[in-house]
Formats: sequence, structure tokens, C-alpha cells
Amino acid sequence: MLRLGLFLFILVNYTFASLIGANYNQRDLQILEDLDIKSSFITDYKLQKTYENLLRKHNQKHYVQKLSDASLFVPKIKKILRDEKVPSVFLYMAMAESDFTIDAKSNVKAMGIWQFMYGTGKHYDLDINLYVDERMDLVKSTKAAATYLKHLHKRFGKWYLAALAYNCGEGRVIEGITRATIDKYIQEHPKKKHSKIIQEYRQIIYAYQRGKEPFYKLRRVYNQVKKWGISLDIDEMLEVQNKVRRQYIPNESRMYIRKIIALGMMNNQSFITEHNNAHLLNIGATSSVATISVKGGLHLKSIANAVGLNYNELKNLNKHLKLQIVPPYAKHYDIYIPYSRLARYQANKDLIKDSRYLVYVVKRGDSLLRIGHKYNVSYKIIKDFNKLHSNLLSLKQKLIIPITTTSKSSVNLKLSKNKKVLRRKLIYKVRNGDTLYSIAKKYKITLKKLIADNKLESNFINIGDKIVIKK
Repeated sequence: MLRLGLFLFILVNYTFASLIGANYNQRDLQILEDLDIKSSFITDYKLQKTYENLLRKHNQKHYVQKLSDASLFVPKIKKILRDEKVPSVFLYMAMAESDFTIDAKSNVKAMGIWQFMYGTGKHYDLDINLYVDERMDLVKSTKAAATYLKHLHKRFGKWYLAALAYNCGEGRVIEGITRATIDKYIQEHPKKKHSKIIQEYRQIIYAYQRGKEPFYKLRRVYNQVKKWGISLDIDEMLEVQNKVRRQYIPNESRMYIRKIIALGMMNNQSFITEHNNAHLLNIGATSSVATISVKGGLHLKSIANAVGLNYNELKNLNKHLKLQIVPPYAKHYDIYIPYSRLARYQANKDLIKDSRYLVYVVKRGDSLLRIGHKYNVSYKIIKDFNKLHSNLLSLKQKLIIPITTTSKSSVNLKLSKNKKVLRRKLIYKVRNGDTLYSIAKKYKITLKKLIADNKLESNFINIGDKIVIKK
């Protein structure tokens, strides 16, 4: 028995050593350290399989291609991560999320390099409206992702847990840690298995999983079990339990963290370091994207033509501008150009014509003639600019309207971000207890205006009366 144990010990250590010697090096171990993962995890079987798969010839080719395609803006991402004190390995989380595709869209409508959902994007101050979707803004979305990751790291204390939570959600990781902690506690204290507190905690978790208990109750259990001083390693969190339908961490997320590690380690392989791809090692050494501030309402084509930039290059760096129009509601707005074109921009920026563009959404009863009259622009110009082959329009069709700064309609550019016209009218039905004064106060208009707008001869109103509110 002693011989067998000694043999296994030597075999495991030899295997670990051979893996380090054959396929892994110190830089690979640094990736694990940066993610707060113990070095022995490098021998994890599923990590090895993920790595082996990525090292296949066609996957190497794909890896090089995606890094090369993103070489213009990857340095900017690296700098932001560095400035935000987020480990550089999270660059490969972006690669795992989107393959560095700025306008990547998932089947659940997550968007951008960092695959933000609508709600999460809004929570981290990314504008999403008719003109922009800043989930596709390479700078703002990276800063938002860094802020989110730092929040997750503060909560869980380890970067690999932050990465898991980014993928499967904060609540899911809290649930997984709670369950894994209770299970390990019972292993260490078998007699506590049927204790009242353990049974109570398990019942809360079970009910939460089925939507019968709110999240705050699960979090309360999580906060309690953290006090037990149970230490969990990554292999315990990623463990696949037999005959358990809901694992600590979902399968997709278990593979996700392994993919991030493997993608990071690929950058240390000889097909990058020793061949024609060595230039990819220096990505991030110098600035590559410059931020410039331009007036609201400009079209990217106007900027490109005036300062001699390649329009497609400019458009590809600014995919957050949905229709290539700088938001007209903004006095100034940041866009991105290649750093190599910055001097040319500075020399020619005064040549940009002070024209404006806005987006109009077609409503029932609209025609090109009517829209043109509204904005004091010839309908032929609208038709030509939007490359329309006929005068027929469809409901909710989006039209780009070029307008001059001297036209009456340019005043209407001072719109709110949701593009609602400032003048609006609604009908209020009088309820019990209402007075003209209380209604005026509710809608933030003067009593005098309310009486005038409704042509009232007195302050007397009845329940059920309809009062016009003009704002």
C-alpha cells in the first residue's frame, strides 16, 4: 500500500512537471496567479482538454486572425484595464465573450465586446437610445466592464469568482458558494448534517431555486456561512456532483473560466512568439486609438470627408453610433479615430461643415413632402440622402434628415435623450379629492396656464371631468 501511494505521488508530480516542461511555462502560471487560482489547477483535466482543442491548427489560425483584426483597439482596452487595476488576463475574457467583435450580438441580445445585456448596460451608465448603443463603444463599455468586475471582485474576493459571476450572474455564484460551503462544512463535521440550522439553510436554498423565496434570504444565508471560515478552492467550486441536477456553477460557466485561462496561455505559445506573429506580442505597447470631441448632429461621413479619414475605418471604430450620426441632443460627443490620423484631424477639423442630421421615425399619415416641410428641407434631398427608390414610406421606418443650423427646425434639436418632442398634451380625468391647484402642482405647470388651456371660467371641477395638460 505504501509503495502504491509513493508510486502515485511520483506519477502525479512527474505528470505535473512534464506538463510544465512540455506545454506550460512560468507566464502560464502567472495567469493563474492573476486570477487568484492555485498553480496546481494547471493540471486540471478539462483545462488541458480546452487548451489542447484551442491549440489545433485551425483554432490557432482563428486566434491569430481575431487578434490581428482587433490590433487597432486592443491597446486601448489593455490601457483601460491597466488604469483600472484589473488584471490584464481579462483581455481574454473579452475574447471569450465576443472574439473582439465590437458589434457582436448574442441570441439573448447581449451586445458589444463585453456582451452587456440592456439592463446591465444602463446600470453602468451606457446610453442606449435611437442614436447610440454604448455597449458597442469600445472605451465606455470597457470602463463599464472594469467597474463591474471590480465590484464583483470586492464582493467575492477572488478574480476568478468575479469572472464566473460576470458570466452566470452574481446571484448564481452566491448560491454556488453557499451550497459548496455547507457541503464542505458537513464533510468536516458529519454529525452536523441533520442539525436544525443546516436543514433550515438547505430549505431556503431549495425554495429560492424554485422561485419561492426572495434573493435577500439566500444572501442572508450566504453571509452567515461565510463566517464559518470554510476556504474553497476553484476545483471545489467547479466540481461536478453526481446525481445533482443543479451544479454549484453552470456547465457553460465552468468551461468559460477554463477558456479564458487557455486563451491567455495561447499568447505564450511558439506559434505567436517564434513565427511571423511575434508582432502580436507588442500589441498594447503604444497608443492606437485617439478620442476626439465633435459637435452633436454631425454625420461620420462629413467628418471623414473634411479631415481626410477613411470613412469605413472611422465607422468601424464608432459602431456605437447606430446610424453614423453623432447624437444631436449632445453639444459635444466623443468619437474615436486611429491615433495615426490625429495630427491630420487637428490640422483640418475647422473644415468640417456645420451641418446637422437627425433621425425621424415615420408615423401614420407621414409623407416625404410633409416631413420635408416640417424640417424645412426639400423632400428630394431626404429621398436622395436615404437612397429611397420611391416616395412610399412604411410605419416606424427611420429616415436621416439633413438640416441646416439656420432652419427653424434646428431649434428642435434640443431634445431629451429619448427624442420625445418637448411640447406634449395629455388628458387628465378628475378624481375624488382633486383640485385645479393640486393638478397643476402635480404636472408642474401654473394654475393660470391650466385654467387658460382649458378655457375655464372658474376653479370649480367635478369628478370625471377631463382636464387638458399641455407641457
